[in-house]
Amino acid sequence: MKYKQIIFDIDGTLIDTEYAVLHSLQDTLRTITGRERPVDELTFALGITGADALKRLEVEEVFSAIALWNENMLQYADTMAVFDGIAEVLETLSKWDLEMGIVTSKTKAEWEQDFCPFGIDRYFKTVVCADDTREHKPHPEPLYKYMEMSGADSSQLLYIGDSEYDGRCAESAGIDFALAKWGSRGRLIRAVYDLNRPAELLSVIQGRCE
Repeated sequence: MKYKQIIFDIDGTLIDTEYAVLHSLQDTLRTITGRERPVDELTFALGITGADALKRLEVEEVFSAIALWNENMLQYADTMAVFDGIAEVLETLSKWDLEMGIVTSKTKAEWEQDFCPFGIDRYFKTVVCADDTREHKPHPEPLYKYMEMSGADSSQLLYIGDSEYDGRCAESAGIDFALAKWGSRGRLIRAVYDLNRPAELLSVIQGRCE
């Protein structure tokens, strides 16, 4: 078996949070600056840390802005959901005794607020959040940290994500990357595998196991 551990991004890969992330960011900027920013001007924020996104937007009080952004996210909780097919894939992988992990741009607080309520966090043994590293995606440090924590070699890992930042992080770390096209919204991103739906991940792994 080539892959011994499967690593997942969260937003746009396991759970659909795009509407919530972008509209809560829009609300946050409206409160802080008094200006209305179109959502399509904020899509760059998907896949990077909230702090990095706010710095690019030249928000000065990043810490308080993140707190407000997280508060605003709660107002969109009903728009967030686990992607169809993810729960079944995670259950199958667990039955195959494949270890699963997370590398995300979410902080630990955001992991607990936005992700854990869905009840699928139990599948993941090793979790790397934005708090755990100095550098963040697309820098490879988050995946280096994962390897340090899990003891796995890069050749044993497969990383699944939806963004260019995920792909560049994996490539720089020497880890195979699978693109979650159900969350990438048609963006052209280089990957070893293009997955149109979650179940295709099982076919990839089965093929590598023969």
